[in-house]
Amino acid sequence: MSWQGSIEVICGPMFSGKTEELIRRVRRAQIARLKVQIFKPSIDDRYHKTQVVSHSSQAVDAQVVDNSEDIFRYLQDTTRVVAIDEIQFFDKNIIAVVNRLANQGRRVIAAGLDLDYKTIPFGPMPELLAIADEVFKIKAICTVCGNPATRSQRTVIGNKATVLVGEKEAYEARCRAHYELDEANNLSSTDLSI
Repeated sequence: MSWQGSIEVICGPMFSGKTEELIRRVRRAQIARLKVQIFKPSIDDRYHKTQVVSHSSQAVDAQVVDNSEDIFRYLQDTTRVVAIDEIQFFDKNIIAVVNRLANQGRRVIAAGLDLDYKTIPFGPMPELLAIADEVFKIKAICTVCGNPATRSQRTVIGNKATVLVGEKEAYEARCRAHYELDEANNLSSTDLSI
């Protein structure tokens, strides 16, 4: 049987249910008796070291990898579905890895933040979204007004690193109207050349 590969990207802000959707798709593939492997970056150890865990406590076992090439180190020949959580934390080579997996006839399901806390496209996400066969963008709920949220508001003061692994103690979901960014890090629309 010939398998047709594909790339599905689930994206959105913190607390939008990206990992929950990834787990839902993984479980459906398992019900269909497809061999599934789940990968996560070693940097993400918030809830569990070797499981992908959603904010709603849903969990699946995962292979922890340090970089994108490690996926091939652990990949089994019989795997039909490859799920990758927190894909924004991977190196730029993840684009080539995902393309190669899809070109081998595997279904790739990737979940991650599309924007960092400064609302800048996060790591490899712009290219990944461009090559995806399907993009599923999820919104969260704004913690200020209850409207749909598309931003991850960092609430920790003083840490300006792009990567700060955290959850409710460090982030809130916000709509565009209630999203705030420290002006020292923000470019106003007049600063951008088009």
